[in-house]
Amino acid sequence: MKDYSPDSIRNIVFIGHGGSGKTSLSEILLYTSHEINRIGSVAEGNTVSDYSQNEIEKQISISTSALHFEWEGVKVNLLDTPGYTDFVGDVKAALKVCDTAVMVLKSAEGIEVGTELTGSFINEFSLPSAIIINKVDNEHSTFFETYEKSKKRLTSGATVITFPVKEGINFNAVVDILKMKMYEYGDPGSRKVNISDIPAELMDKANELRTYLIEKVAEASEDLMNKYFEEGSLSEEEIKTGLKTSILNRSITPVFALSATRAVGMNNFLDFISAYFPSPTDRGGEEALLTGKNEKVLVKPDPSGEPVLFVFKTISEQHVGELSLFKVFSGTLKAGMDLVNQSNSKSERLSQISIVNGRNRKEVAQIRAGDIGAVVKLKDTHTNDTLASKNFGVTITPIKFPDPVIHGAVIPKAKGDEDKIANGLHTLHEEDPSFSVKYDPEISQTIVSGQGELQLALAVKRLKERYGVEVDLVEPKIPYRETIKATVADVEYKHKKQSGGRGQYGHVHFKLEPLPRGKGFEFVDAIVGGVVPGRFIPAVEKGIQETMTKGVISGNKVVDVKVTLFDGTYHSVDSDEMSFKIAASMCFRKGFLEAKPCLLEPINEVEVKVPEEYMGDVMGDISGRRGKILGMDSDGSFQIIKALVPLAELYKYSSQLRSLTQGRGIFKTKFDHYEEVPKEIEQKVIEEYNKSREEEK
Repeated sequence: MKDYSPDSIRNIVFIGHGGSGKTSLSEILLYTSHEINRIGSVAEGNTVSDYSQNEIEKQISISTSALHFEWEGVKVNLLDTPGYTDFVGDVKAALKVCDTAVMVLKSAEGIEVGTELTGSFINEFSLPSAIIINKVDNEHSTFFETYEKSKKRLTSGATVITFPVKEGINFNAVVDILKMKMYEYGDPGSRKVNISDIPAELMDKANELRTYLIEKVAEASEDLMNKYFEEGSLSEEEIKTGLKTSILNRSITPVFALSATRAVGMNNFLDFISAYFPSPTDRGGEEALLTGKNEKVLVKPDPSGEPVLFVFKTISEQHVGELSLFKVFSGTLKAGMDLVNQSNSKSERLSQISIVNGRNRKEVAQIRAGDIGAVVKLKDTHTNDTLASKNFGVTITPIKFPDPVIHGAVIPKAKGDEDKIANGLHTLHEEDPSFSVKYDPEISQTIVSGQGELQLALAVKRLKERYGVEVDLVEPKIPYRETIKATVADVEYKHKKQSGGRGQYGHVHFKLEPLPRGKGFEFVDAIVGGVVPGRFIPAVEKGIQETMTKGVISGNKVVDVKVTLFDGTYHSVDSDEMSFKIAASMCFRKGFLEAKPCLLEPINEVEVKVPEEYMGDVMGDISGRRGKILGMDSDGSFQIIKALVPLAELYKYSSQLRSLTQGRGIFKTKFDHYEEVPKEIEQKVIEEYNKSREEEK
């Protein structure tokens, strides 16, 4: 494998809605560039990109695949990302290390929710972009309509580079307005392209689109703008330079007409990648922080610089172990090199470095700045970690993964599997940080969280396949709270036990009062005259707090209560800390039941983004979940609904929202406050708690 300088590398990522054809496009590009010798298909499960068993079974991309090929002396690294929103974390990771984001749209369906969601990430990463309008061979293809929609809803910089001669089942040729020629493609496997003059009936359209392109290019600089106004045109060289600048500064997003299944439009797209897409050198470098200091530094893609690499994806493979995909931001990596993990200061040896095409790895001696590669068996390095030389301690800004929108509790099917399950879940999190796991001691459950039901279901499936452990995924318990609504001026309890020898004696009088929401617990020592000796007071407080942790009516934590210890008695021989701790616990329980106890439930703030036509259905569904609408905002053609909804009503809400909006609604949620549970729900929770206690006995 020859070495490529950073200016002859193009790092691109395919993003877009599921089913838009990203994997099929990746496959035909590998074939067209002679990287592979036969064209695989998603339906047959033999593509280079979707190679895992789960991807083959479900016929969708689940994980980002790294691919590469050469065209016109340029190395193209292509990251094929999942389109299903459950795996959006992989999309963000891929965008972090690429220099151009390519949105893949379906010509008939146009802009879909996955396009809009991943398209919004392009702005977050300030990436140059392009648009492929795929499936122009679909009988309902509407190339120009989809192009106009992309200008309105994705980017005003959308500018046609190739357009179809005929759409639908006869699509076999495109007009390239940069070269002002027609390209007619042979059968998919033939790699044949016939270049000819543009048909007379399409000349007006071609000239119109070329004029628009030149006008957009002229906006790249004042000199070009002045020349265009004076002469009415630009030279070929000025167009080329201006177009490169415009893509780099994000004022132009080139648009291409393609068909992955017919292999139409591929050469034009490949030529454009090598000639116009920015290289790592064009992009200028990556901002990083000097490790241990809050000081920014620019890491330039210089092959002779100090080595710096960033791990953007971890894949756990049987018989191989962990495979770490990385981008070299600086320097030249060589096999056997030692680098330092900047997050934990541990040294890592790069024993084998490779370039990859899907599951196929090819070992190489070195990988230079700007390039993407893989390394196996790093001991303490995972996704989002930076490895750098001892002489240049820098940390690449980590990927900010999306917050989870769905949670489930993992219950082992067999006892003794807990450690295997914990290790397995931890590995799955390292592979995909948008999937998270934590043990919640309050509800005594292991909670897994992610972006959707499919992501969680696949995690459970992988636990069984890789680690041989089976779990049930159930609705997590709700962390209710108990509190009181009334004041009890005097509640008394005397703990007295005599069983031969020294006995136990503790006697207390409490006053219980409710506190404002969120104030927690307040204990007041109002003992006068030593009726309860000072050495026993801490035991009294501890007895109350332990009882509050376990709860009184439902097994949930007690909050917002003030307890005043104002009287009691003691025995000079039989009283001790344990006696007063027991007396305090029993007195608190007794008083709590007299003080109009009630349950509180967590209320989450929910923000739902949906197309306007689904707003009524979504608002009705929120109301049906005991939600309170706070207000609405608009964002282009979308409406944003803000509401407060009980956590108990949000389980699997992501699936319901997709169902209501044909997959076009997205939401985010966070805890807001606690408030009182309706009586009928409270009664049900208490009954279930009492029933479980009876079963335990």
